[in-house]
Amino acid sequence: MATGLLESIDRSTQLAGHNRLGLLLFRLDDRQIFGINVFKVQEVIPCPKLSWMPASHDLVRGVAEIRGRMIPVIDLRRAIGESSDERAAHVIVTEYNRSIQGFLVRAVERIIHVNVENVLPPPGGAGEGGYLTAITHHNNELVEIIDVEKVLADVVGEPPALSQSLVDQGMRASTRRRVLVADDSRVARNQIEKTLNQLGVECTLVNDGREALRYLQALAAKDTPVTDTLLMVISDVEMPDMDGYTLTTEIRRDPRLKDLYVMLHTSLSGVFNNTMVQKVGANRFIAKFSANELAGGVLDRLSIVASG
Repeated sequence: MATGLLESIDRSTQLAGHNRLGLLLFRLDDRQIFGINVFKVQEVIPCPKLSWMPASHDLVRGVAEIRGRMIPVIDLRRAIGESSDERAAHVIVTEYNRSIQGFLVRAVERIIHVNVENVLPPPGGAGEGGYLTAITHHNNELVEIIDVEKVLADVVGEPPALSQSLVDQGMRASTRRRVLVADDSRVARNQIEKTLNQLGVECTLVNDGREALRYLQALAAKDTPVTDTLLMVISDVEMPDMDGYTLTTEIRRDPRLKDLYVMLHTSLSGVFNNTMVQKVGANRFIAKFSANELAGGVLDRLSIVASG
């Protein structure tokens, strides 16, 4: 599985920037199939021996030593509100938001590549307060894509608060311009909004790149230049309907939008994203989630605008 997985991740990397998404498919029971972004997967292994840790969150089944590191293993079935599965036999080792953790699942199936336009928000607001960030279909089967950022927020709690010195800097560098934020994770949107509000910066929140582009095109249709209204765009990369790379490419193609400052803000690999930032023409990449680093990026932009 490991060799095949690495080869599939390699192919997925080549598809990035083409509005394609690689998903690792897995099951938590006999009924539903689930997906997770393959870029965030380091390896898939049989469930190792788990050691119980006192005072750990009740979603954490234990910790395991994997390649010399002790990592928490989260019961993903319990995380979505179901009972634990004694038949769970595999651990998906992932890197999200600068941390490494394993997710205990019943079975891992295969990797697929789908057009992001066929990855849709959960129906009927199912993602609001729930565990889904998107859905898609493969071979006539519904694939539910889990909002892993929400799962991790449930386990580790809120990220560290923004430092007071940055809050003070933000208040001194106040601006009438808004920030457009595109992210399909409700948890991520809330974290970004909280950080921006602490800086005294107002924001508009949208769920994906397509919605962001429509918002920008509507602004561009007015007489005022878009850059007079918006300070910057902060966009996730992996989103349904239109990903952040494609959104950035579309912004650079439109003469009315091409001067917008675009920051890509994602939990994907930093080395890979730095390459893609240059390829699609984004201005900056910041890894999720550090309130201080995000605030620093916004303050850098504010200082450039103020001095210009």
